[in-house]
Amino acid sequence: MHAPVPPLVNGLDFAAMDAARLRRDPAYDGIFFIAVKTTGIYCRPVCRVRQPLTRNISFFPSAAAAERAGYRPCLRCRPESAPFCPAWNGTRTTVERALKLIDGGALDGDGTVDALAARCGVGARHLARLFREHLGASPIEVAQTRRVQRAMQMIAGSQLPMTEIALAAGFASLRRFNEVIAARYGRPPSALRAVRPHLTAPASSH
Repeated sequence: MHAPVPPLVNGLDFAAMDAARLRRDPAYDGIFFIAVKTTGIYCRPVCRVRQPLTRNISFFPSAAAAERAGYRPCLRCRPESAPFCPAWNGTRTTVERALKLIDGGALDGDGTVDALAARCGVGARHLARLFREHLGASPIEVAQTRRVQRAMQMIAGSQLPMTEIALAAGFASLRRFNEVIAARYGRPPSALRAVRPHLTAPASSH
């Protein structure tokens, strides 16, 4: 289930990331994600659950990369609410341009990677290579993760009907929305509405 992780994640080695997560250092929130091999769950560096043993963790450069490797998002720290890696924010790179277009719905509905790449002025294969290099996931996988992120934010922060949330988040149908959320979180969207992130007090381990 677990894919190999590159030795460096956004320029950080394993020891540096392990030290940062043990400190729960907010400066690293969004720069890397922690996957726990024994539970199959991934978290943000600021997660307040009991710290897993170092031998049981791996690091990933993005939420999409962790999910691609088979990990489920933590329901306490909500990885979908992590800021995007500041190393990319505000830069004029192909990846940043593509991410903005994805956030605008470029891969929702009938959107294709070919069309997205053309809007970025590159070929689809080159765009896929850049995404693998910098985010550890494909454009389609990143788009799926961002749809889930938008949906989870609306589930937690609004009382909108699930049908409206599904469409607003970019899912093609309520059925697809239900399938994806249930697969990621192990429960239907309606069961997640009462769950809130807890970042202020330590809790028991996963």
